[in-house]
Amino acid sequence: MKTLLNIIWLLLCGIWMAIGYAVAGIVMFVLIITIPWGIAAFRIAGFALWPFGRTAVVRRDAGVGSFLGNLVWVILAGIWLAIGHIITGIALCLTIIGIPLGIANFKLIPISLTPLGREIVPTDRPFATR
Repeated sequence: MKTLLNIIWLLLCGIWMAIGYAVAGIVMFVLIITIPWGIAAFRIAGFALWPFGRTAVVRRDAGVGSFLGNLVWVILAGIWLAIGHIITGIALCLTIIGIPLGIANFKLIPISLTPLGREIVPTDRPFATR
C-alpha cells in the first residue's frame, strides 16, 4: 500500500516539492556559509519524493546550534517551502483520493520549517518512534 501511495504522491506533488527543496539546497550551496542547510535541503528532498514508509524523528542530541540554524533556515527558505506544502495539501484535500496525500503534506510542514536536529528513519525500525 505504501508503494502505491508513494507512486501517486510522486506524480501529484512529490516531484514539485522535491524540486523546491533542491532549488533551496542549490541556493544554500551557492552562498557557501549555508552549506549545512543545503545538505539538509537535499536530505528532505529525498524524503519529499518518497515519504510513505519513512518518518522524521527529533534527535535528542541536537542542541542550541540546530535551534539557531533552524531560525536562519526559516528566514531563508523554510517559510516558502512550508507555504508550498500548505497550498499543495489544500489542493490535494479537495479530492477524495487526495485527502491522505494532503494530510501527508501537512505532516511535512514541521520538517520544512525545522530540518536541523531531525533524522529521517524507516517506520519499520524500532527506533523510529522515539
